[in-house]
Amino acid sequence: MRRDAHEQNRRSWNLATRAHSSHKRDQAAFLRAGGSTLFPDELELLGVPPAAWPKAHGPGDMPSGPAEGSEPGVGPLAGLDLVHLQCNAGQDTLSLARLGARALGVDISDVAIAEAEALAAGAGLPARFIRADVYDWLAAAAADPAERHDIVFSTYGALPWLSDLPTWAAGVSAVLRPGGRLVVLEFHPFAFTFDEQLRPAYPYFSTGDSVVTAAGIGDYVGASGPTLTPSGWLAGATEFRNPEPCHEFPWTVADALGAVLRAGLALEQVREYPYTNGCKIFDAMRPLPGRRFALPEGAPGMPLMFGFVARKPA
Repeated sequence: MRRDAHEQNRRSWNLATRAHSSHKRDQAAFLRAGGSTLFPDELELLGVPPAAWPKAHGPGDMPSGPAEGSEPGVGPLAGLDLVHLQCNAGQDTLSLARLGARALGVDISDVAIAEAEALAAGAGLPARFIRADVYDWLAAAAADPAERHDIVFSTYGALPWLSDLPTWAAGVSAVLRPGGRLVVLEFHPFAFTFDEQLRPAYPYFSTGDSVVTAAGIGDYVGASGPTLTPSGWLAGATEFRNPEPCHEFPWTVADALGAVLRAGLALEQVREYPYTNGCKIFDAMRPLPGRRFALPEGAPGMPLMFGFVARKPA
């Protein structure tokens, strides 16, 4: 486990999170009015029936009010304890609380957790947030019988920040109740063998070492535009430069699934997707309806996201 890399990433995320949030218009009002930052793909993996999905909004569309039955504690996830690992600034965590889950968000970034707590208060949604390295939280939660969850949720650029996948998967298994589920939706690691101009640039298979980016975590929210800001997009920070480098760990799909299987979880679903949700990872990507991006016209198809659901045996 690379504690030094985790700490450096915390510093880089603290700066990047401020830049990202500068582009998001009044998220508290958006969530308070019944808005959701979740995509259909997450809801499908979670097992939420389509009839219960939050109404889709275009970027910047303010909901007219909470949907019927969407008040906290009521909904398709009601009665379920859910922990959102690497939750960033909490928008998705609070959207899950809107669906009825007793939601907890965990993230290493001080800035992200402070923003998540403020957003929860402003939106009037019940969720807990803890600032911790995910490995520290998993170890502490495994030792606490009160910290058992029905769902562990992790999405979008979470796995590459983990320096030790087997320890992470074992920790996830330890905090799940029997019959509980791990739900992951992630950018496909094969896509990240290419640079922003879709040129082959990086190996697919991991050597166990981190990939160090001297420029740190960038302003991908600003680069993606309104697709990552359903509450409305603001110009916000311009020409953001992150002076704090970051470390990423390139894991293959087999690495991720193998770690989960070795931790004793049973795979129920594995999916691949030809688009990205919200984030424009290549410069020439074309927008799709539903706040998605696809490869340019004429480009050979390749997987851009993958997702899986794994269950702890009852």
